Amino acid sequence: VQLQASGGGLVQPGGSLRLSCSSTGLTLSNYDIGWLRQAPGKEREGVSCVRLERGNTYYTDSVKGRFTISRDNARNTMYLQMNYLEPGDTARYYCAINDPIRNPRKACSDYTPLGQGTLVTVSS
Repeated sequence: VQLQASGGGLVQPGGSLRLSCSSTGLTLSNYDIGWLRQAPGKEREGVSCVRLERGNTYYTDSVKGRFTISRDNARNTMYLQMNYLEPGDTARYYCAINDPIRNPRKACSDYTPLGQGTLVTVSS
């Protein structure tokens, strides 16, 4: 089972990036999905998650209105569209999953991150 995040990079404040996470050996449509991030010296944070049941979506306050999470089941891929990026968004971003049957109430920040993540740097 492998999830590989991609799409990170260096971007100026106000810019946009789209992160992608594709899976080999795991069907994302069976899971709650999410994106976590961790900045140097800070704790891991749940950025955005969407539950399989009802499609309930969570965004941490600092990204509301700027980030959009989505999934493409046909491509077995999840995305995080990030607009109006700010220096405070600088972090390594990880795609993450949660088993909705075993853990129906798990908080976004506690989803299981997989893969090495992708680094996002917002700087002028």
